[in-house]
Amino acid sequence: MSDDKNEAKGARVADANNFDDLMNEPKPVLVDFFATWCGPCQMMLPVIEEIADEEDEKTFIVAKLDIDLAPDIAAKYNVMSVPTFIIFKEGKEVDRLMGAMPKDAILEKIKSHI
Repeated sequence: MSDDKNEAKGARVADANNFDDLMNEPKPVLVDFFATWCGPCQMMLPVIEEIADEEDEKTFIVAKLDIDLAPDIAAKYNVMSVPTFIIFKEGKEVDRLMGAMPKDAILEKIKSHI
């Protein structure tokens, strides 16, 4: 296991310092609210990374936010369970998915907001 709990390949690592900037991106943003101790979150990690790698920020951005490192942001968006995936457009929440799910279900939701 890596020492860097925020390790991400193609997904951006969101935190309290850069979250507002991320919300100001012109493209839709898919944020994976996760926790390192969460089994389903760890199961979804390769799926989220695959989406981020394949998309490469062409039409939307993929980011991950560790709720234990940014509890204020998780609370602001009423994230009560993880994993929770929130799609933001122009800084506003436009959709939300909760729990582990297939890659196609996530892609279908995010693409409906492009």
